[in-house]
Amino acid sequence: MRYIFKFPDIGEGLEEGTIVEWHVEKGQSVKMGDNLVTMETDKVVTGIPSPRDGVIAAKFGKVGEIIHVGSALVEIDIAGVEGDAAVEEARKPESEKSFVEAVEEEGAGVVGTLEIAGNSMVLSASREGVNSEKAASSKERKVLATPVARAVAKGMAIDINSVKGTGPGGRVTKEDILNFTKEGSNAKPISSGSEEFSKQSAPQKRVEIEQLSQIRKTIAKNMLQSKHNAAHMTVFEEVEISELERIRGKYKEIMQKEGVKLTYLAFIVKATAMALKKFKALNSEMDTEGGNIIYKRYYNIGIAADTEKGLVVPVIRDADKLSVKEIAKEIIVLSEKARDGKLTLEDMKDGTFTITSYGSIGGLFAVPVINYPQAGILGVGRINKKPVVKDDSIVVGLVLPLSLSVDHRIADGGETARFINAIMGYLSDPVSLLMD
Repeated sequence: MRYIFKFPDIGEGLEEGTIVEWHVEKGQSVKMGDNLVTMETDKVVTGIPSPRDGVIAAKFGKVGEIIHVGSALVEIDIAGVEGDAAVEEARKPESEKSFVEAVEEEGAGVVGTLEIAGNSMVLSASREGVNSEKAASSKERKVLATPVARAVAKGMAIDINSVKGTGPGGRVTKEDILNFTKEGSNAKPISSGSEEFSKQSAPQKRVEIEQLSQIRKTIAKNMLQSKHNAAHMTVFEEVEISELERIRGKYKEIMQKEGVKLTYLAFIVKATAMALKKFKALNSEMDTEGGNIIYKRYYNIGIAADTEKGLVVPVIRDADKLSVKEIAKEIIVLSEKARDGKLTLEDMKDGTFTITSYGSIGGLFAVPVINYPQAGILGVGRINKKPVVKDDSIVVGLVLPLSLSVDHRIADGGETARFINAIMGYLSDPVSLLMD
């Protein structure tokens, strides 16, 4: 029996993924749970495990190609299943323990389902490429094409949907685009503006065209969604943290011996979680369809992390229940995973509030964009020495700039001010974190 395994939805709202690396070859034997391919989605880079034991009969797609959810990834030859038995196998539901559960127990971290296409999964013979109409589950699906083909088509102002693909799975290749123009086809321009742009810039090579990565697409979509749906309001404050620095300096070396880097961020996360418990509007989201505000009684703080591939937001769960030391440990683990591109969907879901710390790079204040549908985001700027007044005397103080953006539909100005004042109180007097 020939079994077509289609690219599963490994995250809510996922539409496509890019092939990063193949781990199998045609003719190779695989076991259920073996890693078939590494895919980059709009959230993570993750391995896709095999749903069955068998032999790889065909692979669909090359490294760098975009694969849509529901499109064929591999064809697996399952020995000992033929004829009517094969039809029965294709129609049969998963075993007692589903494919996803079995894989998650082995630590693959993939969330998705195996899409079964009835009798179409029983093939009499294998073909390395499949017809695009069969590979796609809908005619309305975005055309399959290589990144190079898309770039060439864009540069030549050609509507790639008008080009018939000859590559694996009906994909449009660079050669297809070039042949399309040689054959004198009526190329459908993208727009007159694009055509003019192409004529002026392409010969001079004064521009560089780079296809959006999955992560960048998601960032763009989420930022627009947030600005469109949330009524942003931002307040700015400064807090003097000399006492926090004294306590941090006292325990920094002790914790360093235990492999824990005690950063300012650990204190800020703890202070934010404690303040959220007092001001529930900032730990909520609006259900516009139901006409409700959903108040969350758990406090999962997302930490925006700057990586080479873009911004990701891993989550520290139940931060209110963790000590500063435990939070510091979590920050180290999540930062390393973010840097190495090993964050899973589990690491980044269920956040209730976000902190973005840009101060280590530079900048004092900002207008952070809310991680929608959350109600707020706290921006942390660069710590600097400034004159401050203490006991009616001017002294040199250590000042931390804060920028708080909230959804004004949920949080009023008064509650917003009280919330940031609570955070500032904890940071200026860190011992108070132990009192609540």
